[in-house]
Order: sequence, then structure tokens, then C-alpha cells
Amino acid sequence: MSHPHEGQCHVHHHAHCGRHVHDGEWLHVHAPADKMRLAFWLTALVFLAELLGGFVSGSLALLSDAGHVLTDMAALGLSWYALRQAERPTDARMTFGYHRAGILAALMNALLLLGVTAWVMAEAWNRLQHPRPIEPLWMSLAALVGVVVNLGMALAMRGEDNLNVQSAVLHMVGDMAASLGVIAAGAVIAWTHWEPIDPILSVAIALAIAYGAIRLARRATRILMEGAPADVNARDVVEAILTVQGVRGVHDLHIWSIANGRNALSCHVEMDGVTTVSETQGVIREIEHRLRHLNIGHVTVQVEDEAHPHAPSVFCAQENQGARQADVNGAGGEGSRSPRQRR
Repeated sequence: MSHPHEGQCHVHHHAHCGRHVHDGEWLHVHAPADKMRLAFWLTALVFLAELLGGFVSGSLALLSDAGHVLTDMAALGLSWYALRQAERPTDARMTFGYHRAGILAALMNALLLLGVTAWVMAEAWNRLQHPRPIEPLWMSLAALVGVVVNLGMALAMRGEDNLNVQSAVLHMVGDMAASLGVIAAGAVIAWTHWEPIDPILSVAIALAIAYGAIRLARRATRILMEGAPADVNARDVVEAILTVQGVRGVHDLHIWSIANGRNALSCHVEMDGVTTVSETQGVIREIEHRLRHLNIGHVTVQVEDEAHPHAPSVFCAQENQGARQADVNGAGGEGSRSPRQRR
């Protein structure tokens, strides 16, 4: 393989133990598990306040939000667990560590939210058919607790790059928006006695929750399916490799995310058959350096000569593809050869 080893860590310029001269740690990033634990207990407080307020006031919107908050409690509990798992070191069984635990938890969060959405919409339809009296004062006071707590938590955890933390913040912002809507609905009921606004608002809350949940599920699924990261352009990656002096071609390219913001790449590069092992190390170092600036932190390169037995496509050809040239935004076919070789 391409990388020299010392113990369990690479010792070349871009050490793969998690450090790099440009931006510090890559894999071993400390996760804010303590913040998640605090968020869990504060969310439990919001749940109790809204559940009690919903029963006292008779508001479906408030009870719906309490159900959403209960789901948030489960989601935050999963996130808390996942962040702790992500801090565990790599071992012989989990050579990339436990970062995918957070992605699995984020996907479960999204599925739970979609389930809550379905329940809220069904109950809202029932309330429209069979209206119930509502006490707007208790409705608004209980919702105010949710606004204050969720706003504080969202501000404390904003700016985190971890996908699991982002999902938790999404929950908090959704809760806060729902609580503000409940307060507004309470004011409308107090002044106009138009009680259908309560189930109507519940539907609006449910739709907003579903939109965020679908986006979150798509992001988590892309990572779990080993899809190319959204912030990495395959064509730029191929060009960066091909323009390194000494590289004549690239094939069997794979780009994926271990977790959000932790991107990895493996590929085969073609060189002439007379380049020494020592000379290839300089080529590999330059490839790693360029890819680091394209948001790829973990790079594995296999060096081969022109007699390699692999298909010429940039991306690894499956059996049913034969030797068909892969092509993504121009990254394939003729693009798999160095510009110097195409002339």
C-alpha cells in the first residue's frame, strides 16, 4: 500500500491519526456530550410543562407539541448515547471508530419525527370534526416555558458541525417555533373565541416538522449508503489528482463520508514503471495535500504501473458494467487520464 506506518499511525506529513497542519484534528473531535445531557433534562422539563398545560387547557396544539417534545427526549437520549460512542477509540472490530452511531441516531430521530407528524395530523382532523373547549391562558403559559428553554438550548449548541448535534438543534428550533405558534393561537382564541385555529395550527406544526425530518433523513441516508459527500466535487478531485506531476491516470476512485464532515477517499493512480518507491512517496504527499483542501481528510492511494489489470473507468466498474467508462460531471472516460497523456 501507499503509506508507511509506525505503530498504528502514519508518520508522513499528513498524519492520519487525526491531525493535520492545516486544520487540526480530523477524526478525534471532542463531541459536546455534556451539552446533550443538559439538553435532555431540560427537554424533559418542557415536556412535563406542556403535557400538564395541554390537559388543563384542552389544547391539541399544545398536546401535539408535548408529543413532539417527548420524541425529542428520545432523540436527545439517542444522540447523547451516540456522542459517547463516537468518543470511543478505534479498535480491531471498528477500525473507523464509532462515528456512524451518531448517523444512525440521526436517522432514527427523523423517522420518529415523521411518526409524530402522522399522529398530529390525524388528531387535528378529529378535532376539526369534534371541537373541544380550550383555556387559552394555560395554553400560552405552558408554551412560554418551551420557548424559553428551547431558545436557550439552541443558542448554546448552535454552530456545531456534528450531524447528530445539528439534528438536536433542529428539534429545538422546531419546538420553539411550535410553542410560539401555540402562544399566538392562545391569543386568537382569547380575543375571538375561534377555536378551530388550534387544530389548524397543529397541522402547520406537523408539516414543518416533516420537512425538517425528511431533509435530515436524506443526509443521514446518504452517509450510510456511502454516497459522495455533498461538499466534495468528484470532477475537482479527479483533476487535482491528475495534475500532480508523475500521475498518468486514476481509477477505482471511491469518495465517502465516515460521518458528517469526515470525508475519506481511496483510489488507484497510474505511474510509469520506472518510478522508485521513494519517488512515489512525494507524489502521494502532494495528492494528500491537494485533497485536504477539497475537504477530504483520510486518503488511501494505491500506486500501479501501466500494466495494471483494472478497468480504465475512474469509478470502480461493477461486474455488470464491464469496462464501461464512468462519467460524473466530466470525471471519467478521457478524464481518467492525465492531460499530459491525452495530448
